[in-house]
Amino acid sequence: MKRKVLIVDDESSIRSFVRIGFERSNFHIIEAESGEEGIKLAQKHRPDIVILDIMLPGIDGFEVCMALRSQFPRMAIIMLTARDMDMDRIMGLEQGADDYMVKPFNPLELVLRAEGLLRRIGGNNGQRDERRLYHHPFVIDTYSQKVYKNDIEVELTPKEYQLMTLLIKNPGRLFSRNELIDRIWGQDYIGDLKVVDVNIRRLRKVIEDKPSHPKFIETVWGIGYRWREK
Repeated sequence: MKRKVLIVDDESSIRSFVRIGFERSNFHIIEAESGEEGIKLAQKHRPDIVILDIMLPGIDGFEVCMALRSQFPRMAIIMLTARDMDMDRIMGLEQGADDYMVKPFNPLELVLRAEGLLRRIGGNNGQRDERRLYHHPFVIDTYSQKVYKNDIEVELTPKEYQLMTLLIKNPGRLFSRNELIDRIWGQDYIGDLKVVDVNIRRLRKVIEDKPSHPKFIETVWGIGYRWREK
């Protein structure tokens, strides 16, 4: 079955530019001209990945990203921005995007990033570990890739899930930001290191009782993060 990509951009030239690369990689293409249409098509087709422009008529890309992430926690999202500004990138990541690209961009790089993201979400060669990870009050089901806190499922984005799984598998081990980039985003990732801090902050909001005083994910200032040992 073909993987599905939803391209949400109000410029037909950009959609065509993006479409060519994904067609060559044998994706099924779905296109939307507005944020409202993008949400409806995502609900109908459940794409594997969404390529989402920030500047859209009607509701903007940030709002679309937030809506999609609330409905589809495991859906991969890459945001496009014409403005090379930290705030755009940080806002996109805060709303649940997995990655971003700044226009103009190389369509081949976009496809490679998308494929890398889908591989990491799906696990190694699509094979998922059937074990469960336990660290009270959490249980991680690595087969279904679901996380439970006190027996209640918590919804995480793909990157949040990968970060939590890596940290909880290695309690007490300090991971630098560069290490986390290599492990979670891949060694070919060329974006900003701030993506790590943004995703850790989002993860804390979901799993910590008091995100401003975390007791599970520790910050080692100037270096990185670690999962607190019992």
